[in-house]
Amino acid sequence: MEEKEGEQIVTPWEVAAADKGGKIDYDKLIDKFGCQRLDKALVDRVAHLTCRPPHVFLRRGVFFAHRDFNDILDAYERGERFYLYTGRGPSSEALHLGHLVPFMFTKYLQDAFKVPLVIQLTDDEKCMWKNLSVEESQRLARENAKDIIACGFDISRTFIFSDFDYVGGSFYKNMVKIAKCVTYNKVVGIFGFTGEDHIGKVSFPPVQAAPSFPSSFPHLFSGRDNPRCLIPCAIDQDPYFRMTRDVAPRLGYHKPALIESSFFPALQGETGKMSASDPNSAIYVTDSEKDIKNKINRYAFSGGQDSIENHRKYGANLEVDIPIKYLDFFLEDDEELVHIRTEYGAGRMLTGEVKKRLIEVLTELVKRHRAARAAVTEEMVDAFMAVRPLPNMFS
Repeated sequence: MEEKEGEQIVTPWEVAAADKGGKIDYDKLIDKFGCQRLDKALVDRVAHLTCRPPHVFLRRGVFFAHRDFNDILDAYERGERFYLYTGRGPSSEALHLGHLVPFMFTKYLQDAFKVPLVIQLTDDEKCMWKNLSVEESQRLARENAKDIIACGFDISRTFIFSDFDYVGGSFYKNMVKIAKCVTYNKVVGIFGFTGEDHIGKVSFPPVQAAPSFPSSFPHLFSGRDNPRCLIPCAIDQDPYFRMTRDVAPRLGYHKPALIESSFFPALQGETGKMSASDPNSAIYVTDSEKDIKNKINRYAFSGGQDSIENHRKYGANLEVDIPIKYLDFFLEDDEELVHIRTEYGAGRMLTGEVKKRLIEVLTELVKRHRAARAAVTEEMVDAFMAVRPLPNMFS
């Protein structure tokens, strides 16, 4: 789709604000994509239905938009089943904290609703978009699977698959059915493909769409009713599922529901997504305690004033302060976060103090993840990726 000059760009492969160095306007994005704002009433309803406090990402609006999430909750309340679907494009050896966000939230959803989960590793996509070899894409998929498993998913409810290994049979039949429903003009309009893009890119969207339909997994859902699908993802993935939702009724399936997150900001400022090409733009799960401390102190953009005197007088600009934004994601204690925001915004707390607390929070998070990742064996990866029934997945 052609973008007008000065218009923000959000696609699965490119995120750019309207003004260079500006922020993504999520209200405009909701209007453009046609999704809905996730309001407090829905968050409260999740807490009521699951009998547990809503996840920090729900409470603080990290997951801020949805498509038909209310229908999923209605179905759940009626005793009907649904499953979760999320994924990862394995283009790098290590994940950064932004990559963990959807998996941390998906684990909460799996635990809260006690439902099965399919996780797609799009090694074929990254082979085509990142100019990786088939073998390297497959290797990265397996390495990324270890980080995903380390998030704590329940093996009795979770199936992880890579496209290169799994696509075929019923899954491929759904891909073909989807592809027949989408014209070339339609896919160009949704994704912005040009004449310079190879045909592999144009043919890929049905691959990411197919897991939205339960018959793509006959070992899990064979003989069952047509369970709904809920997809937790970042909002840049929305174009895939707008397409999927268009074709679902024509194929006899429920439209997949989505719950969508904002982007995790780069250390240098909230200009969209982080860049994998700049290691100093993000905290990685492989970073040491020293790395984390150095990156936060040197690169995390501060909304504090240029002198202590001015800071005490005017306080910090919390709208642009990255340490505050990272604490919004990862500091569990709501009361402590309110206290830090109040004191820092009033100038009674200095940037160095806020960064110190963030370093503690992120060091503990990364340390915990690395320990869990170290415990993941090749046999565990094989077990999660084995094509098998999950007889207790709705228990």
